[in-house]
Amino acid sequence: AYLTVSIEPLPPVVVGDAVTLKCNFKTDGKMREIVWYRVTDGGTIKQKIFTFDAMFSTNFSHMENYRKREDLVYQSTVRLPEVRISDNGPYECHVGIYDRATREKVVLASGNVFLNVMAPPTSISVLAADTPAPFSRYQAQNFTLVCVVSGGKPAPLVYFKRDGEPIEATPLPEPPAGAGSWEPRNLLHRDLDDTKVPKSLAAQGEAGGGGAPTTADPPRGLAAERGPVTESIPETVVSREFPRWVHVAEPIYYFRHTHAPVSDGTVEARATLTWTLNPQIDNEALFSCEVKHPALSMPMQAEVTLVAPKGPKITMTPTRARVGDTVRILVQGFQNEVFPEPLFTWTRVGSRLLDGSAEHDGKELVLERVPAELNGSMYRCTAQNPLGSTDTHTRLIVFENPNIPRGTEDSNGSLSGHCCFRLVLALTLTVILELT
Repeated sequence: AYLTVSIEPLPPVVVGDAVTLKCNFKTDGKMREIVWYRVTDGGTIKQKIFTFDAMFSTNFSHMENYRKREDLVYQSTVRLPEVRISDNGPYECHVGIYDRATREKVVLASGNVFLNVMAPPTSISVLAADTPAPFSRYQAQNFTLVCVVSGGKPAPLVYFKRDGEPIEATPLPEPPAGAGSWEPRNLLHRDLDDTKVPKSLAAQGEAGGGGAPTTADPPRGLAAERGPVTESIPETVVSREFPRWVHVAEPIYYFRHTHAPVSDGTVEARATLTWTLNPQIDNEALFSCEVKHPALSMPMQAEVTLVAPKGPKITMTPTRARVGDTVRILVQGFQNEVFPEPLFTWTRVGSRLLDGSAEHDGKELVLERVPAELNGSMYRCTAQNPLGSTDTHTRLIVFENPNIPRGTEDSNGSLSGHCCFRLVLALTLTVILELT
């Protein structure tokens, strides 16, 4: 008997679309069956998905896991209402007719088609690599933005913009060996005298010199910061530090793009943008990562603004600390949105911290069982990211504790002589009672 099978190619489809698999055949024989297969593992496994039995005029789905979501439109045509990533791959249609001579033998012919299922990216984010990191006043630092795009198939096209303009970057096949391996280009190291100003008056009397300088007249390029940059808070002093070097040329950007497959059939794309950071011009610069993908009707993007920390907000609990209390000094936030994440360092002006250490890292400083000797002590919190540094000084005021008689606490704020006297007196009375 005569039998031919053909299937028209399918254009790429997007997850959630409806797809029709149509098997075209011509024959002058008697129909036996039509079977659709999904081919997996490079063609080694063929899984039945739908069968039409012409002898009994019945059809049924073999995809129990899919809850029979396929519909038979017309014998050889199968419709998938909502395709998934897992539906991606080759399919075959097998048509069988009875042989005219034997009336029992079945003659088969088949055709195949590839279903290409695309998925738009589901998430995009921009991060700063190797942060939190310190700020360098005297030397340029390399800085890297990382754009992470997840959930796409195929891999998306990723690119960066600065202040809305595309960035022309040099392709970087391999990541840099380290920040110190790249020499800063076109840098001029200058000692900017206009960043050196007198110490804050509130910190003048403290031992050890009073902390970081404040800036009354910022250098050029920082016009947005003009005006008073010292925020006066009761018993608190805020100051900022600016770089003491400047660029003399436009930055050179380096770009790297990689992607890795995910178990669900999608990919995770990562794009990096690296350049020699210049806080003079990069502070408050808007960087965006944009994605183009055939499954997206318009580009997908994520934005970050590079900003140095400004005006830290510090709280102290309890607000009225008494001898023996545990005091917590916490950075709650800033007057502005800060990116990248700052690095926090606590020190005690003119002395060591209560536990004997020179400094403490983290957003919170805990002073346990404060003694009266800490009254009036000044603490400095340095918040810094690669764009700048800000110092905040706050003074600890310790009040007397009525539950602890004056002069009875030790250096750790705990009871000493008075408690010992009570203990000795109690032991003495116990011995006398036993003897009598």
